[in-house]
Amino acid sequence: MQAYLDAVATVELTRRTGKVIALAGHSIEASGPDTTLGEICEINPGRMPARLLAEVVAVKPGRVILMPYGDLRGVGCGDEVAASGELPQMPVGDALLGRVVDAFGGPLDGKPDPKAGAYRPVHAAPLNPLTRPRIKDLLETGVRAIDGLLPMGRGQRMGIFAGSGVGKSTLLGMLARDVKADVNVIALIGERGREVREFIEKHLGDAGLARSVVVVATSDQPALVRTRAAYAATAMAEHFRDQGRQVLLMMDSVTRFAMARREIGLTAGEPPTARGYTPSVFAEIPALCERCGTTDGGGSITALYTVLVEGDDFNEPIADILRATLDGHIMLSREFAHEGHFPAIDVLQSVSRLATDLASGEEQKTMATVVELLAVYERNRQMVDMGAYRVGSNPQVDRAIQLYPAIRTVLRQSILESTPRQETMRRLRNALGAKA
Repeated sequence: MQAYLDAVATVELTRRTGKVIALAGHSIEASGPDTTLGEICEINPGRMPARLLAEVVAVKPGRVILMPYGDLRGVGCGDEVAASGELPQMPVGDALLGRVVDAFGGPLDGKPDPKAGAYRPVHAAPLNPLTRPRIKDLLETGVRAIDGLLPMGRGQRMGIFAGSGVGKSTLLGMLARDVKADVNVIALIGERGREVREFIEKHLGDAGLARSVVVVATSDQPALVRTRAAYAATAMAEHFRDQGRQVLLMMDSVTRFAMARREIGLTAGEPPTARGYTPSVFAEIPALCERCGTTDGGGSITALYTVLVEGDDFNEPIADILRATLDGHIMLSREFAHEGHFPAIDVLQSVSRLATDLASGEEQKTMATVVELLAVYERNRQMVDMGAYRVGSNPQVDRAIQLYPAIRTVLRQSILESTPRQETMRRLRNALGAKA
């Protein structure tokens, strides 16, 4: 009997409704209903049989601003808007492993709907910073440039910064396939539809997909769906982390998430600031990133966020805020890509803020020597290329010129190649002339 009493106590006995009074672009202005920010509403177009879901993005005196999850065609003034009383949720559970789903958990791979064990709100509070254990466990990726010179730990958050066509998706595929993690959660935000299947089949592969959940929101979908996909993937990763698993969360890309969030902010009436981004963008990105990390339960979310820098400008606003927020950054060089050096990681511009905590003293010496030699070579590269440098003028430059090809060979690898970290460090020592 108590279950029935509880159901009656929580049921909403009245319908909160309003009317559409204006449509502009991808926004809906309605006179009511009496609702809250973030609540999902149903729009019942009189000219269409299907209902349309929309989310409240702004509440103003006597009216609300909504953005739809679908196409607005067919919606007109006077259509009913009804509050559902629900906030955005995402189905979670092991049933989604090996599946490709949309921002709502619906299947995109042609298979039956996954039977989720539970639902989780897509917007969750970050962890208490004092409940986060320090990051001390190394995470092997199989990528020599990362494992050897930019070591990552379980629970660390790293950014991959690059212009278009430099190899971000290829590097993500290598990491998803070879990283030592229990579960991968991959969010493809604002991707071209053609690239989704290409990434799954070419870069991820069957073995990588089997332990992954891929959440997709393509570039043609509304801004609200693209942002929801990022939050939904993070909620999915939190579910597996709370079970004590080691999770790798990969999001491609945060820039497209920020662009979608900018569109929502402008619709809600926020003022544009740097490059047109609204203030909420610079609050939402740190809040999203802070949901990752370690927990007392033993689980962790290691996060990799790609940043599509506009015009190869690594100082644009989104790149700036992510460098300040994350625990390190991996810069991909267009020059390296043009030279056929893949992955095109520029280790001199990259940094892992936990490198000294994750590498032994001997490994730190090797890493420092390699970076120093690369820096010396780059400083004198123009003179060497022009033939203006004379061998014997500077012993340090002579050594850098001599060892540079061997170091570059170690840092270059094919897409399907994976190297254990101990083997990577051995190769680096050999490149420096040390004993294996």
